[in-house]
Amino acid sequence: MPSSSSLNVKSVEKAFVVLGAFSGRSRFLSLGDIAEATGLDKSAVQRFTRTLTTLGYLEQDKATRHYCLGRRVLDLSYEYLRSNTLIERAAPILVDLRRAVRERVDLTLPDGEDVLYVFRLQSKRETLHAALIGRRVPLYCSAGGRAILSCLPQEEAQAAIVRACLRKVTPRTLTDPEQIMAEIDKARRTGFAFQAEEWRLGELVVAAPIVDREGRPVAAIHVAGSTAEWDPAEFADRMGPQVVAAAQDVRG
Repeated sequence: MPSSSSLNVKSVEKAFVVLGAFSGRSRFLSLGDIAEATGLDKSAVQRFTRTLTTLGYLEQDKATRHYCLGRRVLDLSYEYLRSNTLIERAAPILVDLRRAVRERVDLTLPDGEDVLYVFRLQSKRETLHAALIGRRVPLYCSAGGRAILSCLPQEEAQAAIVRACLRKVTPRTLTDPEQIMAEIDKARRTGFAFQAEEWRLGELVVAAPIVDREGRPVAAIHVAGSTAEWDPAEFADRMGPQVVAAAQDVRG
C-alpha cells in the first residue's frame, strides 16, 4: 500500500500500484480491470499504463488493447538475483545437495509474512508454479517459514503467527496458533522444520534456516519430495540432517 511519508514520490508509488494489479490475476487486464484493482481513476490508469508500456514494463495486446507485464520486469529480477551475494554463495551448495538427495531443492528468503522462492532446482516433472522463482508462501504453513521463525525469539515468532491470516490452503494446513508454535518449537530443537501436504497435497518439505552473524534468519533451504514415493517420517529423518548441513555450509 502507498506510504504516507512526505518524502515519497506519489506518482512513483502509483506506478508500482499499477504493476501490482497484475499479481494473482489473469495475464491480461483492461484499463477498467486495473482501475478497479488499484482504486485509481481510468484517466490516471491510462497515463500510467502508457508510460509503463513505453518503458517496457507493460506490454499491450494489439487486438484487445489489454495489458500484461512486460519483459523488462525480468531485467530487475535478474539483476537482483545476480547481485545477491547470499544466492551466489548458496548456489553451488544447493547444486551439490540436489545431486545428493535427488529431490527438488529450493532457497527462500523471508519477506514480510511470506517466504519468497529465489532459487529452485527441479528433480522430476513439476507443475509450472512449483518451478518458478518469485512464488510466495505464507510463513506459518511452509517448512521454510517455520524454520525461519524458529530462529527468532519466542515472542517475536508468536507475534508473526498472530499477525498472519491463518487459513487452510489444503485440508492438512495447520491454522491453530498453538499447533503451529509447537512445530516451530520442534524445529528449534531439531534444527529443521517439516511439513506434510500443508501447502500442496502430495508434497513433503524439510527446511533448515540460514542465519547471519548475529543469529538472525536470512534464508531457508528446502528439500521437497512426494508422498507417493516417501513415508513422511522417513523423508524427514533422511533429509533433515542433509538440509541442516547445507544451511551451515552456506553460512560458513
